[in-house]
Amino acid sequence: MECVFGLVGDGFALIVADSSAVHSILVHKANEDKVLVLDSHKLLGVSGEAGDRVQFIEYIQKNVHLYQFRNGIPLSTAAAANFTRGELATALRKNPYFVNILLAGYDKDIGPSLYYIDYIATLHKIDKGAFGYGSYFSLAMMDRYFRSGMSLEEAIDLVDKCIVEIRSRLVVAPPNFVIKIVDQNGAREYAWRESISSD
Repeated sequence: MECVFGLVGDGFALIVADSSAVHSILVHKANEDKVLVLDSHKLLGVSGEAGDRVQFIEYIQKNVHLYQFRNGIPLSTAAAANFTRGELATALRKNPYFVNILLAGYDKDIGPSLYYIDYIATLHKIDKGAFGYGSYFSLAMMDRYFRSGMSLEEAIDLVDKCIVEIRSRLVVAPPNFVIKIVDQNGAREYAWRESISSD
């Protein structure tokens, strides 16, 4: 019952993910952060099998850091997306990772961007996207209310509409969500939307 969604606004991109760690009918955690800060100006929102999710995104994060350490410059968002896609494609024929990824980043000359990478290594640059059961509702809300060049306030209002729709329409809805944004000032946590305390 995972849900990850994101969008690109005016000078920023954001990713929202549920924070439930579930197995079968049990909820193990309600505060799992599924949006990784990949580097200073990139975010990685991931859904999928818990073990694959953690192992794969840490592998990607360490290799992106290694590239920057060796070459003295960070990967662009497009390059990081293509590297991630390449690693998923290589693993597909050996030991596939069941992960779906939204990669958001901000590049100085290009601005914000969002990439959709699914478990069979499909890569697309998009303005809005979602994975998981919650995607049925969040994509419907974004189709209706999203427009290019949204301000941060408008985007957060749309995110809240998506969360309300997911909570009210999904049978087993995740209660808590984390919102992270990336813009010219870097990648950072923006807010949590909690209906169940994670203490």
